[in-house]
Amino acid sequence: MDGTNEARLLPWAGPEGKRCYLLTDGTGYLSRVADSIETIQLAMADDLLDHAADMLTDHRATPAQLRFLLARMTEALTDVHRIAESRGARLPET
Repeated sequence: MDGTNEARLLPWAGPEGKRCYLLTDGTGYLSRVADSIETIQLAMADDLLDHAADMLTDHRATPAQLRFLLARMTEALTDVHRIAESRGARLPET
């Protein structure tokens, strides 16, 4: 960033699921917290993909287990999408 404050989409939702933004130059405490949360969310999504691959090959997986997996994958995909949107918005224009 060039030292100017820009709105950053944070990797969590606010009350009622509304988007949270931070006006930042990218160097403050909350920016570091957001970076850390993004790292955790991406790692959790990666672990979930591994778990899904295992479950899909297990013919003993029950419909309830698969529905639970799908619910967690939906949450993870929502997080990853928000991270991609936030990072994309912070790319320099060419």
